[in-house]
Amino acid sequence: MNFQLSAKFSPSGDQPEAIKKLTANLKKGEHFQTLLGVTGSGKTFTAANVIADLNRPTLVIAHNKTLAAQLCNEFRDFFPKNAVEYFVSYYDYYQPEAYLAASDTYIEKEAQINDEIDRLRHSATQALLTRRDVIIVASVSCIYGLGSPSSYKRESFSLKIGDNFDRPGIMRALISRQFSRTPGELKRGQFRVRANRIEIFPANQEIIYLLESDGKKITSILALDPFKRSLKENLSEILIFPATHFVSSLAERAKAVKTIKAELKKRLTYFKKNGLLLEAERLERRTKYDLAMIKEIGYTNGIENYSRHFNGRTPGDPPFTLLDYFPDDFLLFIDESHVTLPQLSGMYNGDYARKKALIDNGFRLPSAYDNRPLKFSEFEKKINQAIFISATPANFEREKSKVIIEQIIRPTGLIDPEIIIRPITPSKEKKYLGQVEDLIFEIEKRAKKNERILVTTLTKKMAEDLSSFLKDRSLKAKYLHSEIETMDRIRILTEFRTGKFDCLVGVNLLREGLDLPEVTLVAILDADKEGFLRSETSLIQTIGRAARNVLGQVILYADNITGSIKRALDETNRRRALQIAYNKKHGITPETIKKEIRDITKIWGIGGKDVKEVLDLELKAVSSNKIPDLIKQKESEMKQAAKNLEFELAAILRDEISLLKKKSKSNAKHIPLNKNL
Repeated sequence: MNFQLSAKFSPSGDQPEAIKKLTANLKKGEHFQTLLGVTGSGKTFTAANVIADLNRPTLVIAHNKTLAAQLCNEFRDFFPKNAVEYFVSYYDYYQPEAYLAASDTYIEKEAQINDEIDRLRHSATQALLTRRDVIIVASVSCIYGLGSPSSYKRESFSLKIGDNFDRPGIMRALISRQFSRTPGELKRGQFRVRANRIEIFPANQEIIYLLESDGKKITSILALDPFKRSLKENLSEILIFPATHFVSSLAERAKAVKTIKAELKKRLTYFKKNGLLLEAERLERRTKYDLAMIKEIGYTNGIENYSRHFNGRTPGDPPFTLLDYFPDDFLLFIDESHVTLPQLSGMYNGDYARKKALIDNGFRLPSAYDNRPLKFSEFEKKINQAIFISATPANFEREKSKVIIEQIIRPTGLIDPEIIIRPITPSKEKKYLGQVEDLIFEIEKRAKKNERILVTTLTKKMAEDLSSFLKDRSLKAKYLHSEIETMDRIRILTEFRTGKFDCLVGVNLLREGLDLPEVTLVAILDADKEGFLRSETSLIQTIGRAARNVLGQVILYADNITGSIKRALDETNRRRALQIAYNKKHGITPETIKKEIRDITKIWGIGGKDVKEVLDLELKAVSSNKIPDLIKQKESEMKQAAKNLEFELAAILRDEISLLKKKSKSNAKHIPLNKNL
């Protein structure tokens, strides 16, 4: 099936030319291109048009889960009839296995897997192996080790109406693919057998397959809603993939056990020869336990550390990753490439240092090195054709790309904000009190008009102190930085947009990803302190936060005009001139972007309360015997929120479900026994 683009508008501004050039260059075989697109110019729409023109499987990499979810939803709107999938790290919490030699402390791996994100990962890989009209939006975790795509596909099997109903055979097939049998409630990756019926909950969908038979043949295959148990579809055939990406055949398993034993023997010889007896004992005990588990059930915790043995790679070979699930002609977009590429290039070294400590001290075999992210050079080799997308491309993108295509014009007509430069230092002669007093004056002026102000500082401590100082001056201000919890962050941003306070003070996190059209002023304190936070790229990105409002202005507080300030100023003025000329030529009057203010904490009744308080209120209105129904309702709502990639909502509901289940168990303990039983 081809990609079918669905949009209520046509390309405009710089978009038609960008789409034409990008597509033509891809067809000519251009390896790397850069789309230099400013905030609000419709870069995602341009990418969607290119994908529709090329009709190739596409990978879009973003630098964090939130941005990836936002992009995924945008692409789903553009391609409602095609497969648009989401692939990010499935850990809600992750403490990697580690050894701290200085304190002789071993830290065991501890992880809390998000079941819904794991489902989405399976949905992504299965889509790639069964169709071509696929867009995967991923975080940088897509370059981390994943099971072999050939093994994953080979271990899939189909069931269709009319097949022999070999109940023991189907059960063996499911168990060998890491499905578990349950007599109770079905969950993902499980199956249940009742007489001539088998129910299967696949790894990639929120659905239950019900196989019915007459004892000899499969007579029907029903797709059921897992919560309502209602019929969704009658099917003639289903394809079942393994419940885990790390799956192997019996032959591969036997071979892996043999080569792991050989590696263990070699490593033990090395330790004993060098007098490292404690390390030898550790390694022998750990590895023999893992081997016993692999022989018995085909799986062990940490099996990924032996992945090289299962898929036949030699030491140092790159691991299989999501990229290996794509066909050779796939198309790659790297969004916010100035941030994403450095993340991609830095993942290997950090992983290697942690593994080295484990291996040197006998906690892992050396083959654990090969369960890793790709080296950046390996990542480059796997790229077919790539388009880097950024408003501020770095040197790497500029050097690699023979073609840099600009998308400066915003169809909305919005112009880059005016930049004003004011000194940091007070001056008695000019009766100037310095950057903080000047900032207070600007905040007061805009607060009276119900406008919002963003202020960036150099450190978290400065953000907190400034926020406190502004409050002391009777201004409504709050700070926001990376130590703020997710739900508190959501509340703060919602309160800011709705006008509960006027000034938001932050650090680096204010550069990308904040869509706040109410902001009319961005103030950058200490703008002349050259460094990462005041580089040309950072300044341009921060300036862009004021580009969604027609009244947008930026004040740079600086005593000196640094090279970064000059380049950022020149580039912003160049973009302003191009947009002004375009607006004049086409008679466009810019308008501030309108964006709905959506407070998820109020949608789910949280507001200023925590989850427990809200549940207590709900439970007062529900009898004890109705709690199971309430749990099912909230589970359904949680799944729907996760399906929409609204993971903050899903997290709230997950916490509610956990508390409800505890409450339900507590009630069960206090039910009086029936003496007649």
